[in-house]
Amino acid sequence: MSGSVQRAIRRVLPSAAGPGRILRGMDRLERAQALDGVADRVRDTVRAAPLGPGRDVLHGRWLGHPLHPVVVQVPVGTWFSAAVLDLVPGQRRAASVLIGVGLAAAAPAAAAGWADWAELQRRQMRVGLVHAAANLTGVWLYTGSLVARSRGRTALGKTLGFAGLAAVGLGGAIGGHMAYRQASGANHAEAVPELVEPGWHDIGEVAALPVGSPVRRHIDDVAVLVVRESGNRVHVLADECSHMGGPLSQGTVEDGCVRCPWHGSVFRLEDGWNVRGPATAPQPAFEARVTGGRVEARLRGTPDEGASAPDAA
Repeated sequence: MSGSVQRAIRRVLPSAAGPGRILRGMDRLERAQALDGVADRVRDTVRAAPLGPGRDVLHGRWLGHPLHPVVVQVPVGTWFSAAVLDLVPGQRRAASVLIGVGLAAAAPAAAAGWADWAELQRRQMRVGLVHAAANLTGVWLYTGSLVARSRGRTALGKTLGFAGLAAVGLGGAIGGHMAYRQASGANHAEAVPELVEPGWHDIGEVAALPVGSPVRRHIDDVAVLVVRESGNRVHVLADECSHMGGPLSQGTVEDGCVRCPWHGSVFRLEDGWNVRGPATAPQPAFEARVTGGRVEARLRGTPDEGASAPDAA
């Protein structure tokens, strides 16, 4: 490989010398405040959609993780398969069928993606707009490809199909940046069990906790939400919301649940169960007891592994 080619690759791709043009471009995109006006309008439109319980279905709360990465496999898979068949003689009809299936599957994939996107942080939303624009371009190109094929313009249909695959490929790469570089859709409380030592931990005097109001305390280096009920019953959850790390201790407590102040996820104080999304993972929960006027807590298992330990006077 010639020196000029190597230098060109180093300018584009990450190396020991630095991040390269691609990652620098993504970093600039994260800081592109010019996109915020569009992002706000689209976000408000998505949030205002009368989806009801369907919103949690689109978030993937029932699945335990975001739905979008699952359903997006159908259009990407069928379109890639159509591109392969376009290279094989005599497969025009099969390729057209696959493109049509991909276009039909793109709608639910997009719906799930927009539902998740509307509950992200500002930098993630900026990148998400470009991710969506690339995928929308791919949809239009594949729509044109299917129309061209139906009219007997096979060469044009194939050209538009390959262009559409390139567009959704770019969209997929940007989506990967959102998922793995920006942690969009990741469980932001997953590390808690690894950070808390086994056994009971002292939190403080029960008399110092206001009744019915959330407060923030610490167990080891982990911030926790503590809620004292009447009768000195105490609930303890990890404070950083599993959805996007929001401070639950600044949320509202009602009907035995806490509502995240950032995006409205609702968690049951008893066991951390995510009663309502956009959070798709439960909140790490602790058993709590009152001994000698002081509150102690220890990490508990998943919500269905038994009830909390009874309080001790």
